[in-house]
Amino acid sequence: MTQTIRSMKPWLLAVRPKTLTASVAPVTIGVGLAAAFSETAVRPALAVLALLSATCIQIATNLVNDAADFKRGADTAERLGPMRVTASGLLAGRHVMFAAAAFFALAAALGIPLVVAGGVPVLVIGLLSIVAGYAYTTGPYPLAYVGLGEVFVILFFGFAAVKGMAYVLAGESLSPFAELASFQVGVHAAALLAVNNCRDLDGDRKVAKRTLAARGGPRFARVEIAVLVGLPYLAGAAWIAAGRPFAALLPLLTLPLAVRLVSGVWREPPSRRFNAFLAQTALLQMLFAALTAIGLVLPGVGRG
Repeated sequence: MTQTIRSMKPWLLAVRPKTLTASVAPVTIGVGLAAAFSETAVRPALAVLALLSATCIQIATNLVNDAADFKRGADTAERLGPMRVTASGLLAGRHVMFAAAAFFALAAALGIPLVVAGGVPVLVIGLLSIVAGYAYTTGPYPLAYVGLGEVFVILFFGFAAVKGMAYVLAGESLSPFAELASFQVGVHAAALLAVNNCRDLDGDRKVAKRTLAARGGPRFARVEIAVLVGLPYLAGAAWIAAGRPFAALLPLLTLPLAVRLVSGVWREPPSRRFNAFLAQTALLQMLFAALTAIGLVLPGVGRG
């Protein structure tokens, strides 16, 4: 048993479980949207399948990132972030890429009932998500290396994930409510990436990984983090106009965590300390999404 646990540890590191809130949050808020604005009863089995499929895509993306960054020279001994299994020699790059392919395939298999329930829009969203997950750090035009990482995250961990949930659970787009929720959850997911990139900006510059943080420098990166953390709170005011005031008010309970996170980022130079900020950002995203979802299903003033 001990040997089995030891053999699994590198794979747990490669999966990066602390970042998986980026998959859980949009599913959570998608369930809240469907419960609040759809006349169709939420089917828990579909929600679970959507969560598993989305998580598999993120795990596969993380695995591709681990192997591809090492191959491009981005993960070195000077790395400030958590250990990367390919760079450390714990796992061979080809094995990591094979595992990524397996998780992409599992995501596709889990997505079959979702396509049956949601139709062509869900099929398109799923296929694009898999392609983008692979293209994030590899291929001829890796998105993370040209400063498009935040755009990718907002589109796929925000709009694609939440809109996909709307089609699966409600059979409709749930516009404009899904767009508002998508923006909120996607921007907080991008804050995760921004904290990560601020920590790594010196190392990224050395290997020509042109993230927004590497392009703009530490001050720009800190401003970006502050903006990405704060925007979902400002956007939440629109829920009041939509007749769901609690969806705007309950997430305000997370403001102390948000303030502590932003102030910490401003005080500290990019260092290993940012790993703690990354965990705080993940917690903030999950709590914000959960409270928004709860606020959506609490009594409002009609459909807006």
